[in-house]
Amino acid sequence: MSDITIIDYGSGNILSIYNGFKKIGMEVNVSDDIRVIANSDAIILPGVGAFGAVMNNLVNYRQVLYEHIKDDKPLLGICLGLQVLFTDSEESPDAEGLNIFNGSVKRFNLPNEYKIPHMGWNQIRVNDTSLNNTSLLDNVDNEYMYFVHSYYIEPEDKNLITATCDYGMDVPVAIGKDNLHALQFHPEKSGKAGLEILKNFVDTI
Repeated sequence: MSDITIIDYGSGNILSIYNGFKKIGMEVNVSDDIRVIANSDAIILPGVGAFGAVMNNLVNYRQVLYEHIKDDKPLLGICLGLQVLFTDSEESPDAEGLNIFNGSVKRFNLPNEYKIPHMGWNQIRVNDTSLNNTSLLDNVDNEYMYFVHSYYIEPEDKNLITATCDYGMDVPVAIGKDNLHALQFHPEKSGKAGLEILKNFVDTI
C-alpha cells in the first residue's frame, strides 16, 4: 500500500482531510517529521489561515517539498496549499511563496452582490487535462465543490489550470501537471464528488 503523508506544519485543516481519506478506505500518515515526509510516496499539503503565516510555518519544510517534487512524486495541495505553490500573494506582500509555479495570488475585486470570502458550494468546470498528463479531476466535471477563500490564483502559465468556477469572474480553482496537483476547494468537504478526487489521487501513486 502506498505511503501518503499529510504534512502537519501547524497551518492545516488536517482532521477533515485525514477523515476524507479514511472514508475511501485509505490510511494516511499525519506527521511533522521531515524524515517521514521525505520517505513518503505522496504528500498532502494543506493550508488554512494567512499566506504569510503559512509560509513562516513552512520554512523548515521547503527543501523536503522541493526534493519530493524534483523526484516526481505525487503532491496534492489543498486551499492555501494551492496558493503557496506560487510566487507571491497580495494577502502578504512581503512573503515569498514556494515559487514552484510562476504567478501571483490575488484578492477578489468583485461587485457588491458577490460576498467575500467566496464561501459555500459552487460548480466547477473541468478543462481538457490531456495536455497536463493528469487524471485527478476525471469524472467530476460540473460537480459542486465546497469553497472558503478570499484570494484566487493567477498563474503565468494558463495551461496549468485544470478547472474553473464562475464567481463574478472565471476563477481558476485547480491546477495540475504530471504528479503535481492542487485545489482551491476542499475535496474532503465536498461529498461524493470530492471523495472521487481523493480516490483519483491515490490512483496516481
